[in-house]
Amino acid sequence: MSIIEKALAKQQKAAERSPIVEPETQELSNNETAVKVDQKAALSLDKTGLAERGYLIDNGTRKSIKDEFRQIKRKLLNNAFGNASKTLEHSNLIMVSSAKPNEGKTFVAINLALSIALEQDKTVLLVDADVLRPSVIRELGIAEQPGIIDYLLGKSKQVSDILYNTDIDKLKLIPAGKPHHLSNELLASEKMATLANELANRYPDRIVIFDCPPLIGVTETLVLANLMGQAIIVVEESKTSIADIKFATEHLNEDLALGLVLNKAIRSHKDLYGYYGYGYGAKD
Repeated sequence: MSIIEKALAKQQKAAERSPIVEPETQELSNNETAVKVDQKAALSLDKTGLAERGYLIDNGTRKSIKDEFRQIKRKLLNNAFGNASKTLEHSNLIMVSSAKPNEGKTFVAINLALSIALEQDKTVLLVDADVLRPSVIRELGIAEQPGIIDYLLGKSKQVSDILYNTDIDKLKLIPAGKPHHLSNELLASEKMATLANELANRYPDRIVIFDCPPLIGVTETLVLANLMGQAIIVVEESKTSIADIKFATEHLNEDLALGLVLNKAIRSHKDLYGYYGYGYGAKD
């Protein structure tokens, strides 16, 4: 057998022992996933309806509520990407909650996301984590889509299956999905912890806002709070008591950067709804 024949025989045996098709297959799989994400149509928000209900749709006008949400987001962004980020775990994961229902937490969560989407060098992902009473999709005027519960149940295999582009350039969305009787266990699962870690670390310029259930009487919120770096508690003026606020926050992770937003404060007869106050600091 010639030297060339020996070399060819040796090469054939090596190929039989360790076929090299797997990396090519994996690469193809990744490409297919990328194509799948790119081809998924962006969700169209009901911008007219949102603007009419006081949401921050960028239509070129300047309203006081825009400046007020700028103040909130600036503190959150500083915590997420400034010096505080060195001491906060998952500093770019922000939960928005309230002591009780109907205090305006979803209004604040959506407006924060819309405000951050106006940043030149940041992107924002809005997660509807109120899996018991999801309302983000309804408020945005979007049809029901598979979401976080479907992913945790294994019905949606990849994160990309539940992550949606919107027609607002820097705003992405993860819906809640259909309510499930094991939502607490699903949110407390290792799969959810892995998802939170991936969302926190995959994109260094991204803020992730979780619209969470109210704190009082709902165990899911405390489970989610353990995965977050920052928390915003929405307080309705003349409704939420100091006792309710203390009771709602006393079991939160002490390492959370905690802020309070005063909502539905009346400033004038023409401006009855929105964010009008912000407090920030550690719990007492």
